[in-house]
Amino acid sequence: MAQPRIHAREKDATPLNVASLRLEPDLVALLERRENPIPRTRRIYVNRNLRMDHIEAIGFDMDYTLAIYHMRRIEQLSFDMTLALLVRSFGYPEEILSIRYDHEFVMRGLVVDKEQGNLLKMDRFNHVGRVYHGRKLLDKEAWRRLYRNEKIRLSSPRYAWIDTLFALPEASIYAEVIELLEGKGQTLDYGKLYDDIREAIDTVHRDGSLKTEIKKDLPAYVFRDPELGPALHKLRSGGKKLFVLTNSLFDYTDAVMRHLLDGQLPEYPSWRNYFDLVLVGGAKPRFFTEGHPFVELDESGAVVREAERLERGKIYQGGNLVDFERLAGFGGEHVLYVGDHIYGDILKSKKSSLWRTCMIVEELEAELAYMERMAPRLRDLAEAERLRTRLEDELGHQKNRLNAVDRKLERGDVEGRSPAELEAERLAAKRDLERVRRALREVGDVVTRLGDAVETGYNRYWGLMFKEGNENSRFGEQVEDYACLYTSRVSNFLFASPMQYFRSPRDLMPHEVGLEALSPFGGDARRPGDRSREQAG
Repeated sequence: MAQPRIHAREKDATPLNVASLRLEPDLVALLERRENPIPRTRRIYVNRNLRMDHIEAIGFDMDYTLAIYHMRRIEQLSFDMTLALLVRSFGYPEEILSIRYDHEFVMRGLVVDKEQGNLLKMDRFNHVGRVYHGRKLLDKEAWRRLYRNEKIRLSSPRYAWIDTLFALPEASIYAEVIELLEGKGQTLDYGKLYDDIREAIDTVHRDGSLKTEIKKDLPAYVFRDPELGPALHKLRSGGKKLFVLTNSLFDYTDAVMRHLLDGQLPEYPSWRNYFDLVLVGGAKPRFFTEGHPFVELDESGAVVREAERLERGKIYQGGNLVDFERLAGFGGEHVLYVGDHIYGDILKSKKSSLWRTCMIVEELEAELAYMERMAPRLRDLAEAERLRTRLEDELGHQKNRLNAVDRKLERGDVEGRSPAELEAERLAAKRDLERVRRALREVGDVVTRLGDAVETGYNRYWGLMFKEGNENSRFGEQVEDYACLYTSRVSNFLFASPMQYFRSPRDLMPHEVGLEALSPFGGDARRPGDRSREQAG
């Protein structure tokens, strides 16, 4: 077969072989000084290429985005208030007030099965990896009977996805109430239980009672990041227009943002000076799909008039995507929106608009720090998995070898050799096959034990948030599908240029793995099954 030709432009002095590139010594020294200057926990990670010099405006959600909450404290507060409301208004027995919140037992990305009363964790293919009923882990045989031959569709009313940090207490209450009341012999309507919990937790958010408690002691619940103001200032200095788009109403937004930003930098006496537009009560995800008008508010939060324009220094409530882009004068792929909620902030904006997206994943810092501590064990696990793959290939080869000898003996096809010689070859093949099998069992056991140690070392119930076994978890897959960028906090933009080119490494399909070492893309490629992509700021 004729070899394909390699075409090159004539008189092109650029080497075709990267190894032949010669960098100036001073440049090499400069690059070495800059190598990994930012802790992995503070980097910005890239799913899709994004040129910041093309971004004209950057919008921010507030809760769990600009405002990073002390998770354990606010989850405990929400948990306690919801339990009290379930007893006071929904008729649940007072004994549920004895339930204690276990923050480790819940994480983002879990799924509630309202028909069976279970909590599930799934991988990116919607394959169920582990299941708890109440606080009891179901064995594989039990959960396979329930979910192995069933297509799980999260759009079905049977399932509820725990995709926000605000939703963690409801998943915990659901499991704990089932554990407590079924342990006393009571029969539960799992669907009604979840709907009651959902209504109760929505009520403590909707009626303002939760936020009233938070406002009483903001430093106890809201982390004041000293790098947030400088990060916003850097973006503004780079020519970006900044806006807030939050579902919270003005009184709460004003209190939290004063706590976060007032007094951080002398150039910005008020938090509102950082932002060109402030939009509260946005009612996302409806903001992206419906047509509610903007209304202007006065300093007390009262409605003044329906807005005909959007002006710096004023406060607006409600609104919709179409009017926003028309009145603000920017939109489409020139807007980067930063939020924490996959459905309300990320998915809907991607499906309804051309806005680019950045997801804030607060838990990313803890998971990355843990993975760095586990680096030696992860390397051992990767090596054991590679050895297992080689042994599995060898097992197939030895099976074929033994079968071939057996067929020859059955047919009497000795090919000039004695039956005794063929029998000796058969015994040798059988011994080799058993050797490979023993080694494969041993290596498989090592892979299982190492994998379990890595997973349960992070969270003994659910493992790593971004992984389920060797695959990305459902949560990890959603982050990859809908967020152009993701990072642990807004202030990480302090380490990136406002003109940064966030570049996604080259994708590899399975047939390309191993070839990257032969190409100039090797250092920046990502492999199947390890689909995360990073770009240091």
